[in-house]
Amino acid sequence: MRSLVLFAAAALAACSTAPAEPVVHGTVPGHICNAVGTDNFIGQPGTSETGAAIMRATNSAVLRWAPPGYMLTMDFSASRVTVRLGPDYKVTAINCG
Repeated sequence: MRSLVLFAAAALAACSTAPAEPVVHGTVPGHICNAVGTDNFIGQPGTSETGAAIMRATNSAVLRWAPPGYMLTMDFSASRVTVRLGPDYKVTAINCG
């Protein structure tokens, strides 16, 4: 009986699939931000249309607005783009993370 239980456990273990790639906190698979070439957005108004265009241009999954005077967390996310706004709510800087 004991050998039957061990055999059944071994047979079930053999049927299991390989574990999926571990999830890394702060990243979205397939979306790694790249802010190179986003200088053309500097000076544009901080609107949802501008934000959507920046997300497409940087291949980001998450957009974070940084209006003047707002504090931001220091955690890094490779799939996030941060758009800093000036007092006139126009884009002043674009960074990944």
